[in-house]
Amino acid sequence: MAKILIIEDEKSIQRMIEYDLKQLGHEVVSAADGFEGYKKASTSIYDVILLDLMLPNMNGMDICKKLRKEGNNAYIIMLTAVDDEYNIIQGFEVGADDYVTKPFSPRELTARIKAGLRRQGVHKNDDVLHYEDLTIIQSSYEVLKGTEKVDVTLKEFELLVYLIINKGKALSRDQLLTNLWGFSYDGDSRVVDVHIFKLREKLDPHNEFIKTVRGVGYKLI
Repeated sequence: MAKILIIEDEKSIQRMIEYDLKQLGHEVVSAADGFEGYKKASTSIYDVILLDLMLPNMNGMDICKKLRKEGNNAYIIMLTAVDDEYNIIQGFEVGADDYVTKPFSPRELTARIKAGLRRQGVHKNDDVLHYEDLTIIQSSYEVLKGTEKVDVTLKEFELLVYLIINKGKALSRDQLLTNLWGFSYDGDSRVVDVHIFKLREKLDPHNEFIKTVRGVGYKLI
C-alpha cells in the first residue's frame, strides 16, 4: 500500500482516480486547489503525488519546483491536457518523474503509478506505516507527524504500531498488556491507560485518533 496525494481540480477526474486507487488498497488524499495541494504535499510524506498542470491559485509547475527545492522525494506524475513538447520538457526540468496526458485510462495511470513505486522501492514496504498524517518507520523507531519528528518512548512506539496494524479493532487492556508487556506482566493494567494518554497528547491533543471503547479498551479509527 502506498500513500498517494491527488492534486486535481476537475472533480470527475479526481473521484475516478480516488476510486481506482482505493480499490487497489492505497491510502488516498486529495486537493482541488493548487495552494491547498502544495500545503498538503509539504506538510506530510507521500509516496506518489499526482499533480495537475493547470490549477487555481498555484499551477502544477510551481508546486513541483517548490517541492523539489524543499527536498520532497515523492514520485511526481504530472497530469496534463497540454500535449506539447515544451510543457513536457519543462515538467521534467522542474522535477516531475513522469507525465500522463488527458484523457487517460485508469489502467494507464495505475500502471504508471506501479512503475513509479517499483523505482522508489515502496511498492510493498512493511517497514513504513502510514496513518492520517503520521509516518512510522519501524527500522529506525521514528514517528513523523507531517514532516515533524515526534518524540515517543519505545513502549509508546510499540503501542502505536500495534494500534495501526489492528486499525478498527477494539483492543482490550488485557490484550494490549499481553502483546506489548508480555505474559509475565503482573502490574497495574492502568499502565495501558497512561501510555494511551501520553500518545494522545503527543499525536493528537483532541483525542480524535484513539477512541475509548467502553467496557473493552481502545481502538484506532
